[in-house]
Amino acid sequence: MTHPTEKRLPTEPSPAASPGSPRWRSALAGATGRGAALAVLVAVVGLLPWLSGKDPALGLLRARSAEQAPTPEALAAIRADLGLDAGPWGLLGGWATGLVRGDLGVSWVSGGDVLPSVVTGLGVSLTLMGAALVVALVVGSLLAAPTLVRGRPTAGSVAAVLTSLPEFLLALVLLIVAGVWLGLLPTSGWAGPAHLVLPALALGVPAGALLGRLVADAVPAVLDEPWAELWRGAGTSRARVNRAALRRALPPLVPQIGLVVVGLTGGAVAVETVFAVPGIGRTALGAAKAQDLPLLQGCVLALLLLGLLVGAAASLVRRRLLGPALREAGLSLPPPRPTRVSPVVPLILAAALAGVIGWGLFRDPYAVDVASRLAGPSAAHPLGADALGRDVLARLGHGAAATVGTAAAVTALSCLIALVLGFLPATAAGLADIANALPPVIAGLLVAAVTGPSAGAAALAVTLVSWPPLAAHAAALAQEVRASRFLQAQRALGAGPLWIATRHVLPSVAGPVARHAVLRLPGITLALASLGFLGLGARPPSPEWGLLLDESADYVERAPVAALAPAVALALLAVLAVRLSHASPVRRSPHTAPLPRKARSVAAARS
Repeated sequence: MTHPTEKRLPTEPSPAASPGSPRWRSALAGATGRGAALAVLVAVVGLLPWLSGKDPALGLLRARSAEQAPTPEALAAIRADLGLDAGPWGLLGGWATGLVRGDLGVSWVSGGDVLPSVVTGLGVSLTLMGAALVVALVVGSLLAAPTLVRGRPTAGSVAAVLTSLPEFLLALVLLIVAGVWLGLLPTSGWAGPAHLVLPALALGVPAGALLGRLVADAVPAVLDEPWAELWRGAGTSRARVNRAALRRALPPLVPQIGLVVVGLTGGAVAVETVFAVPGIGRTALGAAKAQDLPLLQGCVLALLLLGLLVGAAASLVRRRLLGPALREAGLSLPPPRPTRVSPVVPLILAAALAGVIGWGLFRDPYAVDVASRLAGPSAAHPLGADALGRDVLARLGHGAAATVGTAAAVTALSCLIALVLGFLPATAAGLADIANALPPVIAGLLVAAVTGPSAGAAALAVTLVSWPPLAAHAAALAQEVRASRFLQAQRALGAGPLWIATRHVLPSVAGPVARHAVLRLPGITLALASLGFLGLGARPPSPEWGLLLDESADYVERAPVAALAPAVALALLAVLAVRLSHASPVRRSPHTAPLPRKARSVAAARS
């Protein structure tokens, strides 16, 4: 019996893949863009000491001898010793030369070699990520099992809620409940297997929920394909059909699974910070805050290499699953079955968020009431007060404007970048590979090292890595519109490429991509909040939600309501985004674009 993914194709090389063909030129353009983006990124990492505007000699002098006066002679000696007076290109060349020799330089704070610290931190992080991946596989299997058994899609409410929980929020909840209130597991350190449980759960549960949701959405549509009906009609057991369906669904999902694993590297930074795990993420964050740029260079380089290796591994696994006969066939999944989701839950969540935010907007977020420091909920302070006596409800309401407003600006800019790069799909594909290897936290570390932590720096970092999904959507839509018969007729009548692009392709692409961008707004809000929580975003006394979480984490035992209020608001926002995406009445495939009005009228006239 033929396997559903087996298809005999000619063994001779495809003409479309020969040198000079469009496919070959597209692959060359993608490789060029990928190489150029990687070279620029590595150069930025190497030039961090020069780009930061700080005097490296001063930091190193203070690390070596706090009593020594920073005289011009002493500073000049340090610059000459480290080659810091060679200018930007000399600095980059010296760093690259040391990198080839396996020398990452000397820490400006500790004075020790950077490489051992990076290797030690990377080992801890890989152990944590390995445990988190095991948790993710278990959670994903449990969530996908009902779909495999029933053969039909489910509402997926549990998976939606778990997927929407950012790692740093889940880490705080686990720390408060399992560590502080129940005292079941240690809340900080890295002294044994018990210290691994809570961080691995915080990283693995959201990732596993996403994996389970991906499989649960893909398998029912695969089971509707003709081969599955044929197998069932021939008396094949349900278990064997399900195994074949899972095998059929995996290849197109492998790149997305790779992105989930890459996301673990970014989530590990926040989780390691919450639980004081001495991994490479926490090391990088500490280096960024202390302006220990050589250590930050080494950590970022290791995290970037890890992301690229994961992406390459995902590509190899996908090719292995497809087999040599299907590499040119571009096997893709059928569109998922439409599922009816009640709009009641999104409406309730939206009303609750709007009510709390609106209530807080009528209160003063900066008024200090010393007598109410860390007070619990009361008539005067419905959600309690923070460590300075400021009203948590007021700061939550005003923080929504700062957090969501910045996220809206980032979303609009990402949409604009995607529309531009969507018309350059070959080049954009190479750039997207590098952007996908950089979680927002890693981009935030780089930007903060150059400009210093601020709300603008966090917005720039998230913008740099949030455009690839929108650009892929725009490229697919542009390709669909360009292939329409209406535009072929326009070209035959003498219409130029610029006229076609601006009058027909762009209007057809802009609307769907803009709607896609709106659905990503809550996710961008959460990314900005995570940077604020890590101290890489807005600065005090801003009421930005991530900063509120960072400030409240220190007194969570004394004032849990004040600490959990921004966490609950972010969780509700994330759940609302997931539910809205599933409740959307538009079920059009992302590869299908509506034709322009004139195109529809011409098609109707021809019919």
